[in-house]
Amino acid sequence: MDIHIVTIFPEIFSQLTDFGIFRIGKEKGLINIFVHNLRDFTSDKHKTTDDRPYGGGAGMVMLVEPVPKAIENL
Repeated sequence: MDIHIVTIFPEIFSQLTDFGIFRIGKEKGLINIFVHNLRDFTSDKHKTTDDRPYGGGAGMVMLVEPVPKAIENL
């Protein structure tokens, strides 16, 4: 089974998959884990993945643009 994880923090998931049930699954050849950095699929020089919400308000929202690009690449 192939597991693909798309995140803006690939270092965290790369370390977590070396322990517990993920490690056992990898050692037995039952799973393959691929971690993808969402920033690799952005088009601006700052590799931005979030933006302010439309209409104002607190917080940030994910940009739509890099998500379908990442999914198509899987």
